[in-house]
Amino acid sequence: MKVNKPTQVKGHTKSQKWKDVRGRRYRPPVKSTDLNSSPVMARMVKEHQTSVKKKPTVKRLKSKAKSVSDTKKSTPQSGLKKPHTQANGSSAFTMDNDSDDSQDWMEYSQSIKGNGVETPGGMEDVRPGRLEGEALHYCTERNDQQNHAVLVMQKDQTLCFRGKCFLTCLYGRVEVMGFTIEEGQQSYPLFSPASHCPLTIRALESADDTRDDRTEASAILRKYLQSASRKKLLRRVTSHSSVILLEPMETPLTRFLTSFTDLGELFNPPMSELMSAVLDTPLNGLGMIPLATTIEGLNMSNSYRNALNTVVSACRGDMDGCAVILVCGTKNVGKSTYIRILINTLLNHTTSVDYLEGDLGQTEFTPAGCLSLSTVREPLLGPPFTHQRTPEHMIYYGQSSCESDLDRYLECLKSLWRRRSQSRETPVIINTMGWVKGFGFQLLVDMIRFFPVSHVVQLGHSESTQCPALTPEFLRTAHGYQTHPPAQTALDEFTESHSPPRSYVHLIAQSEFQGVGRQGTAKHQRTNEHRELSLLAYLSQLQSPDPGPVRPLNCLTPYQVPHAAVALGVIHCDVAPSHMFYAANSSLVGLCCLGEKVTSRGGPVLLSQAPICPCVGYGVLRGIDMVRGLYFLLTPVDPSILRKVNCLLLGAISLPSCILTTQPGFEGEMPYVTTDYSFDLTGAGKLRVFKGLARPSQIGM
Repeated sequence: MKVNKPTQVKGHTKSQKWKDVRGRRYRPPVKSTDLNSSPVMARMVKEHQTSVKKKPTVKRLKSKAKSVSDTKKSTPQSGLKKPHTQANGSSAFTMDNDSDDSQDWMEYSQSIKGNGVETPGGMEDVRPGRLEGEALHYCTERNDQQNHAVLVMQKDQTLCFRGKCFLTCLYGRVEVMGFTIEEGQQSYPLFSPASHCPLTIRALESADDTRDDRTEASAILRKYLQSASRKKLLRRVTSHSSVILLEPMETPLTRFLTSFTDLGELFNPPMSELMSAVLDTPLNGLGMIPLATTIEGLNMSNSYRNALNTVVSACRGDMDGCAVILVCGTKNVGKSTYIRILINTLLNHTTSVDYLEGDLGQTEFTPAGCLSLSTVREPLLGPPFTHQRTPEHMIYYGQSSCESDLDRYLECLKSLWRRRSQSRETPVIINTMGWVKGFGFQLLVDMIRFFPVSHVVQLGHSESTQCPALTPEFLRTAHGYQTHPPAQTALDEFTESHSPPRSYVHLIAQSEFQGVGRQGTAKHQRTNEHRELSLLAYLSQLQSPDPGPVRPLNCLTPYQVPHAAVALGVIHCDVAPSHMFYAANSSLVGLCCLGEKVTSRGGPVLLSQAPICPCVGYGVLRGIDMVRGLYFLLTPVDPSILRKVNCLLLGAISLPSCILTTQPGFEGEMPYVTTDYSFDLTGAGKLRVFKGLARPSQIGM
């Protein structure tokens, strides 16, 4: 493919060694602006504040009146020498007798009794559990000038919220979705939209009991808070406290998504949570809305935790080769959430985790319709649409389900596995579809036999029978779609070995969260909406990284690609060659690389069969010029990689309707959008093509 844009070469770092990597990660400072509250939330905040004024809280006034720092006068700030970092991460520094740190320490010492317990109005209210209401006012201080907030949390205290923010751990450590964030690490983006379960921040106990908590915390807080706010929070800090910095977050992704009318409330609580939203807190103006205990965060059953611990312990132990964990289960049992927590937990101990995507409809790192092999190096602290990225290897299947061509699905997975170096020691996680009956169950049997699986984690719930337990004993007599008993060894056709059948650890985890086994019915919670969010997030990469207004896709300059430079194919249905351009115009296409050179006799090159070839990303074919023989293509793929593309594949993955219906600058009828449409026409509506498949009951299985 010929392109005219400058090339950019992206570097990739590879690390395969299993080791403790919770080291120092750095992110450049992010300048954030205030997030505009939605009309609904603004009205609720105003009503809530009015009710609070009518009914003042006696407890807060009493605590404030007894506060020691309020009776003291601030002293002029004096010099503080720069701290010297030591090997253990602590800081050694000297301070003048009249410095703010000295005053803080003096005030603290006056507020301590002989047994080390602070006087009323301080630490006596500390208790584990959810932070909400008055507790957030006691342990949170906001700096309006720098537009951030500092929160002090004690061991096992949690903060469950909706919204988005940057989190930096200043002191101690906290845990989010299984990933431990410690002081000295980079800031991490947290996404808690209404489409998924709300995120929870949990404070962990410090591993160092000997550190001088007050002096260290005072030096840290000086960078982020004014004197009065700093003194208030300092009285709540102990050696087991965690201090976190929360900053507002605005990125091209969030700007692009919220520019659509239907997604304007994406990061606000859904209607079912409005009554439990805690609105009168210092965090609300930062884009975070805390939730009361009536809203359940992530709920993990005992079997769920045991399965996690077993897999992580096995990966950290001495295994013969790398761990290969296959996660399976019926729809809506939390497979994707389990995998994200597992990846995050493993990243506490290793530099990377390999991930093989086998679920076409609910992909993790790409839009739907792709099978991929990715190396994950950063924690996943949000739903899939918040961490779209380009995998190391990807194949465009073109549909959200594989039921029309099972053989091609399995061959794509085998092709991806061959591309992975067999000498890598990195653990591998294999995601599977929620199709666990009939042919879907047979595909699971095949996948366990094809790959060198060491652990099978089978998720379920008590309200349905789902499918049989995929134990090693069951697999010895089970029928797959391509394999049959006696079972072949894992990757037999790849390694040509004839050793006895491989054994693996089978784990069952029961999901017990609210609504398990049922698809969400609230706005943004249905699976088709999740697919649209992932695709929109991918297209948001076309936006400028600099703050500014969102540019709709019809305002962006496309690449010009000659018809003779690339082949064009439709892989989800049969289309007459004369209708190929009509089908492809204004559609989403996969940008693929055929192994052979594309040759043209002067006209467009059309494919008659669906190839299995590498894919480098997605593009929007926004126009076709028949006179000049050009495709007009929009894509975020780097031009240096785009030059290798010689094939455009059209599948059943369509553009979200909001892309077409939201095209500013047009008067009258919008391009590609019509209201004069009839489903009575031949070929109108959704077309299903089945390639001669028969149900197991029809073939005597």
